[in-house]
Amino acid sequence: QVQLVESGGGLVQAGGSLRLSCAASGRTSSLYSMGWFRQVPGKEREFVAASSWTGYTTDYEDSVKGRFTISRDNANNRLYLQMNNLKAEDTAVYYCAGRTQGWISRSVREYPYWGQGTQVNVSS
Repeated sequence: QVQLVESGGGLVQAGGSLRLSCAASGRTSSLYSMGWFRQVPGKEREFVAASSWTGYTTDYEDSVKGRFTISRDNANNRLYLQMNNLKAEDTAVYYCAGRTQGWISRSVREYPYWGQGTQVNVSS
């Protein structure tokens, strides 16, 4: 089993920055690709960014390209999401996700491990 815990959310003004962190514990050696997703009330959870094990391959949802950067520190079992130039529409609960096999994916169903989420609020 793998446990994921997010941190770093908060309230920020539009144009500001936040850095989300995800700490992994348990059988972390089994983790392969990891990702960030977000969800607002009444809507489905949506893909934000994903990273391969090495971090050399990444994928971003179009609306965050050029503003968000996903990175991972495998030595310390951490995944990060640097969010710059935040917009009001980025307001959501952000979730860290991990999978133990397969390539990076944008599908919620492909990730068996999830954190509890961290709230990001961007004021306009």
